[in-house]
This record gives sequence, C-alpha cells and structure tokens, in this order.
Amino acid sequence: MSQDYIIHKTDLILITGAGGFIGVSVLNSLLERGFTNIRCFVRSSGNIQRVQQIASSSKATVEVFQGNLFSKDDCRNATRDAALIYHLAVGGGGKSFPNNFMNAVIPTRNLLDACIHHRNIKRFVNIGSFAVYSNRNNPQWRLLDELCPIDQHPELRGDAYAFAKLKQDQLVEEYGNKHNLPYVIVRPSYVYGPGKVAIPGRVGIDTFGVFMHLGGSNKIALTYVDNCADAIVLAGLVQGIDGETFNVVDDDLPSSRMFLSLYKKNVKKFKSIYFPHVLSYLLCYLWEKYSIVSQGQLPPIFSRNEWHAYWKKTRYSNEKMKNLLSWQMKVPTAEGLKKYFDYCRSGGDNA
Repeated sequence: MSQDYIIHKTDLILITGAGGFIGVSVLNSLLERGFTNIRCFVRSSGNIQRVQQIASSSKATVEVFQGNLFSKDDCRNATRDAALIYHLAVGGGGKSFPNNFMNAVIPTRNLLDACIHHRNIKRFVNIGSFAVYSNRNNPQWRLLDELCPIDQHPELRGDAYAFAKLKQDQLVEEYGNKHNLPYVIVRPSYVYGPGKVAIPGRVGIDTFGVFMHLGGSNKIALTYVDNCADAIVLAGLVQGIDGETFNVVDDDLPSSRMFLSLYKKNVKKFKSIYFPHVLSYLLCYLWEKYSIVSQGQLPPIFSRNEWHAYWKKTRYSNEKMKNLLSWQMKVPTAEGLKKYFDYCRSGGDNA
C-alpha cells in the first residue's frame, strides 16, 4: 500500500457526482496522488464533458459511467470491482421534504445494497453536511466539532436539506453496523470557489428585496473546494478510521461582516441591513410562533433552531481532520476568496 493507504493506486475507485462542483476537484485530487483507475458516475452529458476534459489530459484510466442512481442495475454495474467509493452525488429537492429525502436516501440505499452484493468494498465515503448539527447545546462553549449533538428533528426548523442528509448519514451507519460495511462520513461546511456564486446562508438571507445580514462578527464555516476535495480523498484512503466522522472547515475563517464587505468591494455593491444577534433571535422567535399559529401558512424559514444552527456565535475545529488524516490546506483562505470573488465578478463565465 502507498503511504499506508487502504488501497493500491491501481485499484478501482468509484466517484458518484463526479462531474459536480466538488466531484471534479475530488477527481483531480486523486489523479494528483497517482491513482490510475477511476470510474466517474455522471448523470448528464454536460457533466460528461467536464470529466472527459480532465481524462484526456491524464495518463490514468478514467472511465465515464453515465447512469441513474435510482436504478439498482446501474448501481450494481457501477460498483462492480470498486474497492473505494466516494458518494458525492446530490439530487435537487428545493424546500420539499419528500423530494430531498428521495434524492438523498434512495440512491444511497441502492449503492449500499450494491456494495453488499459485490462484497469488494474496502470503504464507503459518504458526504454529509454541517447542516445536521443542532448547535444548540454544544458540549463545549461555542465550539462546533464532531462531538456536537446532531439535530434529530431538522424538520422542525423547516430545513428539508438537513433532514435528508441526516437520514442519509443514519442509513450509512445502519448498513455499516448491520452488514459490517466499512464507512467514513465527511461533513463539509459551506464549500466555495469558482463554480459557485451564492453568498453563504451563514452570512445572511436575500429576502423581501434586501439582504438581511445576520452573521455579524461570527466566523463563517467555509472550506475552499480544493481543500474540501483533499479532505474527502484522504478520508477514503487513510487506514484505521472506519466509522469516523470528519468535519471539513478551513483555517483563518473570515467573519460574516468581513466576508460581506469583501464581496461588496470585489464583486458588486448592494443594499444590506445588519440585524444584531438579539434582534435576529427575536425575529426568528416571532416568525416561528406566527408560523405555528398560522398552521404553516407562513413557512418556517426562520426559527430559533435555525438561528442556533446558522447564526449563533460559534467556533469551529478541524483538529480531528488534521490529526487523523494529516490534512493541510492546499489553498490559503485569502487566495481562495480572491478566486471566488473573481469568478463571481465575471458572472460565472470563467471557471
């Protein structure tokens, strides 16, 4: 094994969602490390082109597998002979709980069933989300790390995505325990970089025709896409970490206020209103109460649980990732922000 990795560099690796925002960087990271046998599960022809461009410039064998994760046959064919799986595919779902659940859980179950059928998987790496943490009663003061309690009822805060990612994680853990399937869960914070133009929700929300700045002096949980990809890759390769969960967050995190100021300076200016923490909490409280009284006629966009999850003053730790994975930032925060702002300013035309 190379560098005490669990697989050889010629073993087959499967990446689902390989043509997506993070998937492309995961593919590049594996190629940079010298892995020569990679199968890329993609769904659309546009994603195929992105993967093929990378494959054409590499001496490695990069197979493009076009299929549908809702198909059990496609999942069985894609996982055949795979020693390691990185499950990054994320289906759309908007704010719909059924759609988010269906797009996250059913494809994951099909992949896991295929793994059990073939019995050749050395590790299944599931990509979760920071959104599953409640951040309400942290075990340590204002610190969010892998020991932070999971929000067992994200549906109460109207977060369909967090609900689906929670159920996905639970499914992977269930299969791991029941079928002795080696797995690792990776929970990235907000992943940014060229290819994405949205302002992180932890900064604020663009609603009612004005941007509501809710983060203030809070540090924003961010990770640059290439840094995140390296963490994901290492979570699949390093020995002795089966069953572990890793949060992915960069060093030198900017505050919400600093991020918003830099965005306005480097991308475009727009009107924003800052809500101090006391007022933002009160807004969430009143919105939550009226949503209950109106029996859901006012959607629970804001709630106290959502405030704790996204806008509460919080510290973040990546020590576990550094200690067990020997992860280091490939792209410093200042450089990552510059690349992201340049991309946003160009209107997303230049990757």
